[in-house]
Order: sequence, then structure tokens, then C-alpha cells
Amino acid sequence: MGGRADRGQATAFTVTLAAVLVLLFALVWEGGRAMAARSRALTLAQEAARAGAQHLDLAAYRAGEETALDAPAARQAATAFLREAGAGGTARIEGDQVTVTARIDHTFALLPLGTRSLSASATASPHTGG
Repeated sequence: MGGRADRGQATAFTVTLAAVLVLLFALVWEGGRAMAARSRALTLAQEAARAGAQHLDLAAYRAGEETALDAPAARQAATAFLREAGAGGTARIEGDQVTVTARIDHTFALLPLGTRSLSASATASPHTGG
């Protein structure tokens, strides 16, 4: 008769375990997708910073002066790179360094977390041979 008293307990356990496993899968899946999106933001920031660092002040360079950036052109090139890649962000010029912060909006598909803005920053400097 002990079998009748336990009726339904295995079903409740199975349903609870299945729900926990689905939630765990969703957390792992969404965490991986968010990390991939942040990695993409970092890659875009690095490439945009390099694109900006290619814009030297050619007059100073040709005159043999210290390598300097053409700040407006560098900033414009970096932000244009981000825009063309479908990302937002900012570019800042400090001395001979271009610092770019790329921002990507990531929408969670399985968890009800909506859309979050993920960002990453990178810095590049011009390099001339010699």
C-alpha cells in the first residue's frame, strides 16, 4: 500500500528538475551570447582605434617632427568605422593615442532581460617604420 501514498511524487520531481535544467541551459546560452557580443565590441574598438591611428599629421611628419596624429581626421575615421560596423561609441584623442569605446546593443532571446548595451574600449598609437 505504500505505493499509493507516493503517487505523483516522481512527476513533481521530474517537472521541477526539467524546469531547473531549462533555466540552467538558458543562463549558459545567454551568458555565452553576451560574452560573444562583448568580444565583438572589443574587436570593433581595437579596429576602430587602429583606423584612427593611421591618420597622421603629414605636414609634421614630412618636416621630420615627432609623429603626431591629425586629431580631427583620426576621430572621424574611428567613429566612421564604428558606424559602418553597426556599432555606437566614441573616439577620444589624447596626444598620440586614439582611444575608442565601442558599444553594441545585445538582446537576450531566452531570458526576459530585454536589451542591454555592452561596451569595450581599446587604444592604439601610430607606428612609423624606422
